[in-house]
Amino acid sequence: MPLDTLLENLISPITLAFLLGMIATLIKSDLEIPEPVIKIFAIFLLFSIGLQGGQELAGVVFADIANGLAVITALIFLLPLLAFLVAKFVLRLDTANAAGVAALYGSVSSVTFVVSRTYAESKGTPMDGYVTGLVALMELAILVALFYGRFTMSRSNGETGKLTEILMETLRGRGLVLLGGGLVIGGLIGEKNFTKIEPFFVDLFRGVLVLFLLEMGMTAARHLKEFAKVGPAMAVFGILMPMVHGGLATGLATWAGLPLGSAFVIGAVAASASYIDAPAAVRATFPTANPAIYLTSSLGITFPFMLIIGVPTVYQMALFWQGVLGS
Repeated sequence: MPLDTLLENLISPITLAFLLGMIATLIKSDLEIPEPVIKIFAIFLLFSIGLQGGQELAGVVFADIANGLAVITALIFLLPLLAFLVAKFVLRLDTANAAGVAALYGSVSSVTFVVSRTYAESKGTPMDGYVTGLVALMELAILVALFYGRFTMSRSNGETGKLTEILMETLRGRGLVLLGGGLVIGGLIGEKNFTKIEPFFVDLFRGVLVLFLLEMGMTAARHLKEFAKVGPAMAVFGILMPMVHGGLATGLATWAGLPLGSAFVIGAVAASASYIDAPAAVRATFPTANPAIYLTSSLGITFPFMLIIGVPTVYQMALFWQGVLGS
């Protein structure tokens, strides 16, 4: 991985805003973002991601993505399930925090996606164009993780609600309404209509994201003592869990017949952890979940690990599976 690529991403406004938020809290600054504003940020980010994902999928022919779509569907359910089970029963986190971890590690990092796509091209094995749309669909894993959390919480509280009731409660949550609704709207309105709202939902996206990460850094710093209790375990999780996800995803993609470049990129994003959209959904659904646990692990451990070691390692996994399963 080129050093300039690593430095460019580590000193990005997103990462630095998160660190500034932590510093502001640690030095007891009076910096504060009102809660209603934070909710507006979360709504904007989730809906914008849905709209953009719908646009990316709008022009895709189903026959061209059938195998890839089957792989993504399996990953949407498997990745958050694996992360949730490990967080809940190995790390011994409570249900809300386990669901938060599962949402971030079941979803994807857009930065890792861009880096892995570039890496594949540098190796002479570019991904297929439709993979961008498939990666957008992997955001739905956030909702699956939140459902796992709601279902487990209802059982631990002794509630006897039917599975369908828990599912409907999850479907009514703002996460699905905004992400899922945005995907549908983005796919239906067409490119011409999308350009009319693009200046607001696309051009302003990074700026709003920076402010959101500033607040998340402040929240994380307020709970650093709690992260310290599970820090070493989360550090190990933040390195090993991505490799498990990457190996599983590249294996499934290769088995489904996807070419090396596409299988690698899907594996790399499966190995990544979200720090953009998933935190907003987790905060909205499980406000008691601790960002110092799930966000610090994602942004402070997995993110730099993937850029330095993870992406090249996943490429080697894809090469291995090509040798074993490839035609």
